[in-house]
Amino acid sequence: MGIHLHILLLQCLISTFVLNAFAFSDETVDKLLPVKSDGYCSRILRAQGTRREGFNEFRLRVEGDPELYSPGTTYRVTLYASSPSYFRGFTLIALKEGKEGDNDEDYAGNFEIIDEEDTQFMTNCPPAVTESTPRRRTRIQVFWTAPPSGAGCVILKASIVQKRIIYFQDEGSLTKRMCEKEPLSEGATERPILDCCACGTAKYRMTFYGNWSEKVHPKDYPRRANHWSAIIGASHSKDYVLWEYGDYASEGVKQVAEFGSPVKMEEEIRQKVWFKIEYSVIKAKAQWPAWQPLNVRSAPSAEFSVDRTRHLMSFFTMLGPSPDWNVGLSAEDLCTKECGWAQKVVQDLIPWDAGTDNGVTYESPNKATIPPEKIRPLTSLDHPQSPFYDPEGGPITAVARVVIERIARKGEQCNIVPDNVDDIVADLAQEDKDEDDTPETCIYSNWSPWSACSSSTCDKGKRMRQRMLKAQLDLSVPCPHTQDFEPCMGPGCSDEVDASTCMVSEWITWSPCSVSCGMGMRSRERYVKQFPEDGSICQLPTEENEKCIVNEDCSPSSCLMTEWAEWEDCSATCGMGMKKRQRMVKMPPSDGTMCKTGLAEVEKCMMPECHTIPCLLSPWSEWSDCSVTCGKGMRTRQRMLKSPVELGECSEELEQVEKCMMPECPTDCMVSEWSEWSECNKSCGKGHVIRTRMIKLEPQFGGEPCPETVQRKKCKIRKCNRGSSDEKRRRKESHEKRRSKHTREEPQDEQHPGLDSSTCCFSAHRFLTFLGEESIISSLSLHA
Repeated sequence: MGIHLHILLLQCLISTFVLNAFAFSDETVDKLLPVKSDGYCSRILRAQGTRREGFNEFRLRVEGDPELYSPGTTYRVTLYASSPSYFRGFTLIALKEGKEGDNDEDYAGNFEIIDEEDTQFMTNCPPAVTESTPRRRTRIQVFWTAPPSGAGCVILKASIVQKRIIYFQDEGSLTKRMCEKEPLSEGATERPILDCCACGTAKYRMTFYGNWSEKVHPKDYPRRANHWSAIIGASHSKDYVLWEYGDYASEGVKQVAEFGSPVKMEEEIRQKVWFKIEYSVIKAKAQWPAWQPLNVRSAPSAEFSVDRTRHLMSFFTMLGPSPDWNVGLSAEDLCTKECGWAQKVVQDLIPWDAGTDNGVTYESPNKATIPPEKIRPLTSLDHPQSPFYDPEGGPITAVARVVIERIARKGEQCNIVPDNVDDIVADLAQEDKDEDDTPETCIYSNWSPWSACSSSTCDKGKRMRQRMLKAQLDLSVPCPHTQDFEPCMGPGCSDEVDASTCMVSEWITWSPCSVSCGMGMRSRERYVKQFPEDGSICQLPTEENEKCIVNEDCSPSSCLMTEWAEWEDCSATCGMGMKKRQRMVKMPPSDGTMCKTGLAEVEKCMMPECHTIPCLLSPWSEWSDCSVTCGKGMRTRQRMLKSPVELGECSEELEQVEKCMMPECPTDCMVSEWSEWSECNKSCGKGHVIRTRMIKLEPQFGGEPCPETVQRKKCKIRKCNRGSSDEKRRRKESHEKRRSKHTREEPQDEQHPGLDSSTCCFSAHRFLTFLGEESIISSLSLHA
């Protein structure tokens, strides 16, 4: 009895799923199933234990495979079968963890239909999604919007109907568990930014390595115009946001993302500087083309500084051509939890969408997104036409890498734990130099020059010199060493200082003036290259402030000027020369008068004496035109040696060569040689012969089109015989009989006097026979 009851229950449950899986009409379902959604949904969940388990050819996947979900965020959910499997029907539902589905509150989030021909909401269980039509399929997709904050963990469950079998797996490939991320304020970054406890300042170098190339990302790669725009960014405090996921793009971000122009973005950054000096602008040049080997072109880089307040850095650059796609870092924290400064940061970058343009391919026409959308990372499931599309939803291969390295620190440092081994300065004890005690019996060569220092920085290293032992006159007296070492430091550093002396860098450029009109203040700074060895504080000043005047006249008739640009290089490479700096009119006088303020300044400059420079060189010339008008070529630039040869040999290069890329060369159509003429297509009489040739290469990039590939000409082999002589004779006799009969029947008065019709016709027949026109003869005979 128990077995029969179990079988009956199983058949009932399977029938319920099959009814749904084969998508009966709403009317039919309403008749067969109860209308109350809670009851029907709960039966689906309670029936899952009867389904067949252990099959991995079906999988439920959430885009990006997240372990956590952000409340209110929309995700793409895919249900697919691995080849050669397929399914006819399915059910997809989302529940709060631990709930049975008896009430509406048990369900988490909301599904959204993508393709109504493929999916629909279940009639008697609205929170669930099922198929629209019963047919073979290998994949369906829907959107799922995560529930509001506080829902906890969520279970996404799917069932599969294949033929008459229903598959389901608890905690398997048809079940996906995701838990809620910790709640963050609107527009906040993924991780909370803590206050920085580091002391002093640090200077960093950021290097950008583009990896976006046809080899790595071949789909629809724009071969002619690919490039990275100029890099723009800043070091800043946590109160400022350059860009971040989940936020809307500013006008500056939009200008970079759509047009590659950093002007507006830099203006936005400097507006912050104008009132609150806590930013350091990061800029690097654009790259055309997007990728070249490092031995051909060095990677772009930029330097910036950070301190306890502005310990974050952000930057981005556009990959072009593209609708509004970029890569970059947002609020990267360089302050460590040990109250120090990070030594090195390496990040691989994937592209993100600024939310201002609707394009889906590299060269989509401009189409504004109205209203604008939030900044988000691109994914491999965004659109089938996307160059990054992957039907399996895998991760996008990184298009760039950024390396941020610390190059200097300034001021007293307060690390709670010691620096790593890269930061520790290895001191070398000063070697005592005894008087030369070389025995007279040891004959040496002179000492060689000192080698280069083993350290290229102000860290201590060693250098060496050597000499040769030429003769040892007394073998009982040992000869001393032939190598000599001494401590040293890199170029620009000196080790001839006492323990309380510190080494500093050159002054960096002055900051902008604090006012736009009248008198203000500006500052500059330098960095400590080497701290005192005795642990004392460096006494040399590392900051300088001075007064600055911008637009002395602030009246309505005055014009608002930009600050002076940096001085140009001296016009002379040695001796006396001139240098110039310029500024521009920022705003003309408000009273409409002309601006009378000077736009340029010139002053003398003194370079080292000319006779002390063996290599006096002219500036580099402009790069020559590319050696080719299309394809890959070379270009060169030169400079000239100005100093006299008597000053010494100059080993500096006078010519540089680099590769250049022009648009693809036009390729003309290529065809094979003509074939031999064919045989005549007729065995007698008039016909024709042909010959052909094949297209070996189609024209490309505007090349010459293909010529004709088939030629035809006439041919004539021999006359065609129309029958034997016997046949001709029979036709002739028959013709004569018909003609005679016809002649007898005609009235005599219609005949021409003196002319026998048979004689006339016979003569005409002989004449036409002579001409060989048998067809004409036959025609005349019929009409005679």
